[in-house]
Formats: sequence, structure tokens, C-alpha cells
Amino acid sequence: MNYKISQRAASLTPSLTLAIDSKAKQMKAEGHDVVGFGVGEPDFDTPQHIKDAAAKALAAGFTKYTPAAGIPELRQAIADKHQRENGLSYKPSQIIVSCGGKHSCYNVFMATCEVGDEVVIPAPYWLSYPEMVKLAGATPMIVETTDQTEFKITPAQLRAALTPRTRIFLLNSPSNPTGSVYTPEEIKALGDICVEKGVLIMSDEIYEHLLYDGAVHQSVASFSQKHCEHTILIHGFAKAWSMTGWRLGWTAAPEPIARAMDAIQSHSTSNPTSFAQKGGVVALTGPQDHLPQWLAEFNRRRTYAHQKLNSISGLSCVNAKGAFYLFPNISRTGLKSTEFCARLLETERVAAVPGIAFGADDYIRISYATSMANLEKGCERIEKFCQRLGQ
Repeated sequence: MNYKISQRAASLTPSLTLAIDSKAKQMKAEGHDVVGFGVGEPDFDTPQHIKDAAAKALAAGFTKYTPAAGIPELRQAIADKHQRENGLSYKPSQIIVSCGGKHSCYNVFMATCEVGDEVVIPAPYWLSYPEMVKLAGATPMIVETTDQTEFKITPAQLRAALTPRTRIFLLNSPSNPTGSVYTPEEIKALGDICVEKGVLIMSDEIYEHLLYDGAVHQSVASFSQKHCEHTILIHGFAKAWSMTGWRLGWTAAPEPIARAMDAIQSHSTSNPTSFAQKGGVVALTGPQDHLPQWLAEFNRRRTYAHQKLNSISGLSCVNAKGAFYLFPNISRTGLKSTEFCARLLETERVAAVPGIAFGADDYIRISYATSMANLEKGCERIEKFCQRLGQ
């Protein structure tokens, strides 16, 4: 039997993040002491009041289909959140609740992109962005940045990348994988260009609440009505509420795009899980006192890992201002990222993600969403690995 695979599927690169995490878990199951720096997942549990809300919904029999775009109560809670925290006025009909932030991103590209369209993506980028663009039939146009500019695209770079075929500029701040945070002034400058050129902005803001050193998040949609009309805002519950497995994200978008996404979702996944949505309502409307504690611990780990990585011969690392990642430069070791990470895992039992997965082969990604004990152990092993490379 000739099992022909579609060109769109054959063109995809499997997620290296999940592959690294899978291999690390396999090695752990075999009895190896593996330190995992790979997966982008908070190591804190979902706050209890959120779990209680989902359990209560289950017990009450809230287990049936909901509207494809989410229950009205959750869509209203999301609209209220954006008004309260971001100064943005969205109607519930502009909110689409999906099966995670990743699903939200995918639906955006499917709803807005045609064959021949281009999507401008600054590198380093979250590894799924270009693959989703390709699945929608469009072309990812990668703009490289480096640690010299804290991995931020400049207005001049954006202008140079735009063509008559550009449909979307992708903005991710705070950033995965670098932890970079654009200032409000930098965000506005990029948004102004997109408004001028009639280009949509897909603004992935899922790490909005994870900020350090006085960094400020301001949504590009908030600068004017025109900016809002050009912005498709992506968000979700995975990071700030540690709800990764709940698969619950959302999009806030101009009404025509929201309607198109609703239609796509109605024919693909239908609704997000019913009782998870009840947890989402409580996540947004209930106590938020877990977050200062989480941020304090993330900041403690970030400070340690940044200092330690910069003390290791062959490495240099720009400090993150948000999220829970560091993106050290490994170019002075003489290794590219895939070989570096493969040898690091094999010899020192440390799982990091090769930067090539994010479009930056001279770097690796370290997630400090793990215990301080693991972080210290893993960084010591990285130091030992680099010392051997230098011998």
C-alpha cells in the first residue's frame, strides 16, 4: 500500500521542544538522573480555586457541547480582563476561546492567510509559528535578530521586510524563546508601521504577566483605535495560571476575523472542553495572589541562572525581562545548537532545546520553570560540559 502523505504535512518540522522533553522523560524512565530545561511549562500547580471550579462543573454535569467559540460567561470575562488590565474595549463576540494558545494562533493563520501571502516573523521565534504559516499556505518571512539588540526587530528591519504580499507581522512580547520584552515605545513604533502599511499584527501576549526588572507590557492594540483594528491578540491560561494541560486559550480580534475563526473552529475542534472553560472563568475573576509568589521564585531562578551561565567559559547570555527562558549564546564553544544539545544530554544528562528550532543556531534555550535545586544541578553540569569542550 502506498500511503501518500500530503505535501503540507511532509513539509513540517516536528516540534524539537516536545522531542527533547520526550527523550528526557524516556531517559528518566530508564533510571538516568536527567535535568530537564526543555519544556515551557510552569512547575507550579494550577491554583486550587481554579481546579475546584472545574471539579464543581464536572460534578454538576457540565460536560456537554458548548458554543464553538466558548461559553458566553468566559468570553465576557476575557473581554472584562482586557478592559480592566489593558484598556481595550472588546465585545464578547470578538473573543474566540480555543483549545490553547497554539490553537488560537493556528486559527488566525487559517482565517486570514491565502497562498502567496507572507507573514513576517522575527527570529528567534516560537518554533510553531513558521510551521502554522506553511500549513495555511502562506510563506514565513524570517527577519533575524541577535543578542546585540536583545533579540528585538527594529522599525528599519520591519520596513525592509514588508512587501505588497505581507499579510501579517508577528509580534511576541514577552518572548518565547528569549524572554525579551519590547518597551511601549518600541511596540508603538512597530505598530505605527503596520497601521501605515495596512498590515495585520498578530500579537502573542500569553506571557503578559511574567515580567521582571520593572519591565512593562503594553498591548499594541492599546495605542489607538486604528492599532486595535489592525491587531489580532493571542492569549491563554497556560503560563500565568499554570494550566498547560487544560488546553484553553483565546483570541481577541476585529469582528470579521473573529467570525471567520468561529466558523473554522466549528468545523475542526468544535468547542474547548466544557468544564475547563468554567475553570477559565474563575482564573480571570478569582484571586490572583498566586502570581506575586510565582514571580518572586521565577525571578530568583532567573537571576541565578543568568549569572551562572555568564560565568561559564564559552557562553554569554542576555538577561530575560519576561517569560521563564534564557537564551545563551554558544557560538564560542565551536558547536552548533543541535550537536551541543545532543552531546549535553548524552554526557551530562541535561535537556536543553537547540536554538535552530527557533531560527537561531548559535543559541540554546534554557527554561527555568523548574526547581532551584534542578537549576543549580543543571547549570553545574553545563559548566562541566563546557570545561571539557575547552580542553
